[in-house]
Amino acid sequence: MAGGMGSRFWPMSTEETPKQFIDVLGVGKTLLQLTMQRFEGICANENVWVVTNEAYVSKVREQLPQIPVENILSEPCRRNTAPCVCYVSHRIKSTDPEANIVVTPSDHIVVNEKEFRRVITSALSFTASRNAIVTLGMKVTRPETGYGYIQADMSQRQRENEEIYAVSRFREKPDLATAKQYMAEDNFFWNAGIFLWNVSTIVDAFSKHAPGVNAIFQSLTGAYGTEHEQEAVNAAYPTCESISVDYAIMEKAEHIFVYPADFGWSDLGTWGALWTLSPHDAEGNSCIGNDIRMIESSNCIVHTTEEKKVVIQGLDGYIVAEKNDTLLICRLSEEQRIKDFR
Repeated sequence: MAGGMGSRFWPMSTEETPKQFIDVLGVGKTLLQLTMQRFEGICANENVWVVTNEAYVSKVREQLPQIPVENILSEPCRRNTAPCVCYVSHRIKSTDPEANIVVTPSDHIVVNEKEFRRVITSALSFTASRNAIVTLGMKVTRPETGYGYIQADMSQRQRENEEIYAVSRFREKPDLATAKQYMAEDNFFWNAGIFLWNVSTIVDAFSKHAPGVNAIFQSLTGAYGTEHEQEAVNAAYPTCESISVDYAIMEKAEHIFVYPADFGWSDLGTWGALWTLSPHDAEGNSCIGNDIRMIESSNCIVHTTEEKKVVIQGLDGYIVAEKNDTLLICRLSEEQRIKDFR
């Protein structure tokens, strides 16, 4: 899923170039390309599908030239994740009715790719042989209020895979006190928004729990893979309800399971999250750029990949970011105000 606006890393990311198309980590690859990279050995290039907004199709083609052009599906408008997932599920089913599918956002970070591949491969073996929906649950490492949580029934370990448990409940983003309570328990996990299922399982779930959305994409079956597909999608998509796959399917469907995992995951939704995940110097500064010199400064996140040399003196706990002739200097503790500065 690569259609989000993702402009919270302004000025580095904007509505025109969301964070999934940016080299956020300064490693020479965008988040979209890093997402593709961690599926190497799991999924062949011709089986990778990207759903994105029509405004970003050219960016996907440029950054992922190894996947077939016809596997880049264009949304004419934003309707949240349920229509996105339903569209690609019907499209895949039209060519492979027994497909086993992983759905993942394109703008997240995974530190331990080896463990990620192990977990995904294990979960795919589980969904391939049964009518099951699996969501990955990330190990809770702090009382985070910005994530949804999954409560697992730890008494219901699955015989086919003892790392997988039944889901007891999905929990909304909590307040701090509730987040601390969740962290103290051993059966709460962050909801990473990464799902695995067989294509027939998810299409049946849409038919039962989101029949309106499902009927729209079911009606386009004859157009899939033809020259008329985009025209048909453009006409139908705006009629879809705007709803997330969590609300439409995950909180309603039967046979929902969670696979607890720990591979250094973050949805990278804030500058603070980037600072946490990036390497630090002895003073706690995280510097992403060519030649950054920190003097009497500590606990800063600096992202200046377009500058030859940056010298910062006397800052503690700041964001310093530059992109396209715009420079941001803001306290990390007040980054929620960045949207007011743009």
